[in-house]
Amino acid sequence: MTTFILKVFRGTTNDQYWEEFEQTLYPAANIISVLMDIQKNPINAQGKQTTPIAWEQGCLEEVCGSCSMLINGKPRQACTALIAKLMKEHGPIITLAPFTKFPLVRDLVVDRTTMFEALKKVKAWVSVDGSWDTKENGPKIAPEVQEALYVLSTCMTCGCCSESCPQVNEKSSYMGPAAMSQARLFNAHPTGALEKSDRLRATLAEDGIAGCGNAQNCARVCPKNIPLTESLALIGREASKQAVRDLLGLPDEKSSR
Repeated sequence: MTTFILKVFRGTTNDQYWEEFEQTLYPAANIISVLMDIQKNPINAQGKQTTPIAWEQGCLEEVCGSCSMLINGKPRQACTALIAKLMKEHGPIITLAPFTKFPLVRDLVVDRTTMFEALKKVKAWVSVDGSWDTKENGPKIAPEVQEALYVLSTCMTCGCCSESCPQVNEKSSYMGPAAMSQARLFNAHPTGALEKSDRLRATLAEDGIAGCGNAQNCARVCPKNIPLTESLALIGREASKQAVRDLLGLPDEKSSR
C-alpha cells in the first residue's frame, strides 16, 4: 500500500507547531477526506494519540469557499486537492497550513470577517432587485454582458486572492481584490448601477483601489479564474473618473437605464 505524510501546521496564535500524520493513499482521496479520516482516529506519525485537526468545510464542490488553506504553500480549496495529484507533483509529504492574512482561530481555521465587511463597504448587492411590477419586465441585459457578469458572480469569498496579495498585510488597510471585483459586478448590473457612485467612493477610501500594487498574484490563484486584474484596472479607471467628478462638483454619472 502506498502511504504519504500529511504535515499540518497546528495550534493557536503564538502557539503553533507542525504535526505529521501517516496515511494510506486510496482512490479519489482528497485533503478533506483525509482530514475526516484523521478526525475519526487522531493518531500522529509517532503513534501518539492527539486532538482532531480543526478545519472548515461546506459544499465539498468548490463553491462555498470555506475550506481555504495553504496546501504545499499555495492558497487553494482543500476539497478539490486530490492526494494522488499532489504526491505526483510534490512527493510523499503534503503540507497544510492556515491562511496568514486573516486572524487565526485554531489549526486550519481562520476568521475571514474582514472580507465580508469589505463587501458591505462596497455595497455588493442590488438594493432594489426584484421590485419590478409583475406586468413590467426589468431592464434587459445583453447575453455577452450576462456572461461576463456570471464569471464575476462566481466569487466564493474564499480569501485565496487576499492570501496571495502582498499588499494585504498587517501594515496595510487594503480590503483586497475580491471586494473590488464585486464592486465591478454590481456597477455593471442595470439596477445595481443606481448606486455606482457610492461604490466607487468606497473604493476611493484609504482601504480601496489605491492599495493595489498590481502584483497580479490574485488572478493566478483564484479557484474560479475570475479576471481580477481586469476588474482592478477597470475599477481604478472608474474610481479616478468619480474622483474628478467629485472634485469639480459634477453630478453623479447616470445609470445606463
